[in-house]
Amino acid sequence: MLEAALAFALAVISLSVLGALYRVLRGPSMPDRIIALDLIGIQLLSIVAIVSVMLRSESYSDIILLIGIVAFLGTVAFAKFIERGVAIEHDRNGDDD
Repeated sequence: MLEAALAFALAVISLSVLGALYRVLRGPSMPDRIIALDLIGIQLLSIVAIVSVMLRSESYSDIILLIGIVAFLGTVAFAKFIERGVAIEHDRNGDDD
């Protein structure tokens, strides 16, 4: 019963990745695309977690943590890029030369 529920959840999340990918490609604005990319990161994280449960292995926990960190940092970098026009500021002194 658990295997069937996990397989169903895996199929539903895989289909939702396709929906989010559509939003990334056809999104009406840049913030919509960034949110869709963050959603894809969360969905990939959940897919790895479901596969980990299906395989009865705890070795995927590091991968889950890494995907979560990378997805968060990517979202923050994109948001900063939209707000300021640059993702990495090279001037740390506050001079506007």
